[in-house]
Amino acid sequence: MSFITRGFTGRRRDQDDRLPPGQTLVHDFPVLSAGPTPQISTDEWEFSVHSAAGERRWSWDEFQQLEIEDVVVDIHCVTHWSKLGTRWRGVSVDTLLADVDTQDEYAMAHSYGGYTTNVPLEDLLDGRAWIAFEFEGEPLDPEHGGPARLLVPHLYFWKSAKWIRGLELLPDDEPGFWEQNGYHLHGDPWKEERYW
Repeated sequence: MSFITRGFTGRRRDQDDRLPPGQTLVHDFPVLSAGPTPQISTDEWEFSVHSAAGERRWSWDEFQQLEIEDVVVDIHCVTHWSKLGTRWRGVSVDTLLADVDTQDEYAMAHSYGGYTTNVPLEDLLDGRAWIAFEFEGEPLDPEHGGPARLLVPHLYFWKSAKWIRGLELLPDDEPGFWEQNGYHLHGDPWKEERYW
């Protein structure tokens, strides 16, 4: 498995109180990936929600007809960099789950390329998560997860799965890719939930 890591420069935490413990402020956007970058065209892309009640799917064009939101959030990577005031555009997970009747408490995010990550459902609802397809006013580059990625800014960025293709709702918490390899099940940067 190869890792793509562009070096970054930044400021220490003591220069901005919006940085969680152990983080460094960056102005670029480092690229970190576990494996090659999938190339998914918007003609091929689709997003689905799987639950015990069934499945709901959206093509790219159908997805673009949903209510779209502009959000400005800070993002924090487990590798100690943070980027503040990032601008995104996408569809709230609240919108995608509005008609889903479930008692499940967890979700597994599935990506093109096979990546998975687990997220408690409460961390995806109430305006806390989006399926984002634009960054800083431009379509999301493939190296940053385009055409669309999960955006869960209050958790470490590995929870914001790149190249998202669906959410599977689950009754129990199951570890995803990085969680099976020693990363924390939850990933709160303010609590430094980096590893088990």
